[in-house]
Amino acid sequence: MKNYFFSFFLILIFISCNSTSGTDSKIAIAISFSEEISTKKLDGRMLLMLSNNDEKEPRFQIGEGLNNQLIFGMNVDQLAANQEIVFDETIFGFPIESLQNIKPGIYHIQALLHVYETFNLATGQTVKLPMDNGEGQQWNKSPGNLYSKPVKIEVGENGIENISIVLDQMIPEIQEPEDTEWVKHIKIKSEKLSNFWGKDIYLGAHVLLPKGFNEHPEAKYPLMIFHGHFPDNFGGFRTNPPDENLVPEYSERFDLEGYNIIEQQEAYDFYKRWNEPDFPRFIIIEIQHPTPYYDDSYAVNSASQGPYGDAITYELIPFIEEQFRGQGEGWSRFLYGGSTGGWEALAVQVKYPDEYNGCFAACPDPIDFRAYCLTNIYEDENAYFYKSEYKKLEKPAHRDYLGNISSTMKESNHLELVLGDHSRSGGQFDIWEATYSPQDTDGYPVRLWDKKTGVINHEVAKYWQENYDLRYILERDWDKLGEKLKGKIHIYCGDMDNYYLNNAVYLMEDFLESTTDPYYSGEVEYGDRAEHCWNGDQENPNAISRLRYNTLYVPKIMKRIAESAPKNADLTSWRYK
Repeated sequence: MKNYFFSFFLILIFISCNSTSGTDSKIAIAISFSEEISTKKLDGRMLLMLSNNDEKEPRFQIGEGLNNQLIFGMNVDQLAANQEIVFDETIFGFPIESLQNIKPGIYHIQALLHVYETFNLATGQTVKLPMDNGEGQQWNKSPGNLYSKPVKIEVGENGIENISIVLDQMIPEIQEPEDTEWVKHIKIKSEKLSNFWGKDIYLGAHVLLPKGFNEHPEAKYPLMIFHGHFPDNFGGFRTNPPDENLVPEYSERFDLEGYNIIEQQEAYDFYKRWNEPDFPRFIIIEIQHPTPYYDDSYAVNSASQGPYGDAITYELIPFIEEQFRGQGEGWSRFLYGGSTGGWEALAVQVKYPDEYNGCFAACPDPIDFRAYCLTNIYEDENAYFYKSEYKKLEKPAHRDYLGNISSTMKESNHLELVLGDHSRSGGQFDIWEATYSPQDTDGYPVRLWDKKTGVINHEVAKYWQENYDLRYILERDWDKLGEKLKGKIHIYCGDMDNYYLNNAVYLMEDFLESTTDPYYSGEVEYGDRAEHCWNGDQENPNAISRLRYNTLYVPKIMKRIAESAPKNADLTSWRYK
């Protein structure tokens, strides 16, 4: 893509209007894109951002925490080059809802168009959504999106007017990772998903090969499937010691200096462990299944996203096993992951009980919707506020291990509403809707609650319960699922999870411990004062244990294989030194 001089395509004029009344508010920010950057008519979400600092571009300072900056959003349909759209005081924003309420001062302003594509669904509806372009559904980094360079402006007492911004930059394509001796990258067209979406849809995976893979053609391997957010490569595996010239970086999350060095050391330690004579020879995969709604499909079939569960289990997994000599049987497949990946590991095990032999679900997304974070979607009337006659107390969305709150449910959802309507924000609550909700007549997911007010639709909640409330499904169907899932369910969560996910785990544990004929024979464990995403490691803090997923559950997997593999199972070809 050509790089044109910014000054040729962005004209910005700030006019300070003197008002005798001091009450006039004039907001007029015109945004367009130049024909040099695109000659097509474009659909999408136009985003306007302002920050009070220049530490990063405004597009990289948007979030729901205490230090987030300002963002406003509106849809555009068939926007042509040089055609202006205007942001005024009516356009919804976060955390300030209207541009007219911005305090006077110096700001850095930037605009970005999150481009949508048109999908003609197998259900007969037509929807417009952002296609993932290899970045994992990140609107501020998605290749093909248009944006402007930040410009400094001054907001006066009379607001903002007569500002014109021209988008003259395009985010470039992302280079695919190359194969190495140890890690291979595969991508296949999914027939099931392509039929649903009305265009070619691909699934991918990063495959970590065991030691001796080429030297032992007779070996067939068990498969470990790591679920989680979009992986751009196989993570946590490094064949060299930490870079001696690496500048130490501070981790605010873990309050650790040089955390980047720790990460590299742990990755190198995993490589060494992977090669030790006593380590079982497995294939490990991290799968890529982004959707037009999120960086990850949640690995189940859904009304609005299509048959991702079937596509992964019956298309992707068998393909990988065939290509890399997997055992290809349910007893030899194991699921693990944290957060989104924790929910997926458990959900896939529940939905496909015969196809997998154990799940290790760390800090899973809500697995009982009576504790959908801090909301009971079946009984509560509002997701944003506690029930009260006289008070209006917001429900928290994020805390630290001491209980300090940095965002609320309302704030999280309002940010998503700015980033995209119709569950198109790429945010957490929207992907839950895209996965769990029925499809509306317009082709988009039906809202669980009003995004602006938080009022819950209990008919939708009932649909969620019957199809995706994992505790409810297990309790409802234990007479059918119990024998198939005995010994397969392992759940881990910190009791101070940042997103209150431990509450749903408590409810799930209550049911699992009550099971008979059979007893579930798995495990549920908690980390004392542990935050998101504690994974069952009682000896190390989150900062370390989160880097050891690929080895943490191996002893448990080996025990499970010994207890459950059928009599004719191959337990020897892959146990070479």
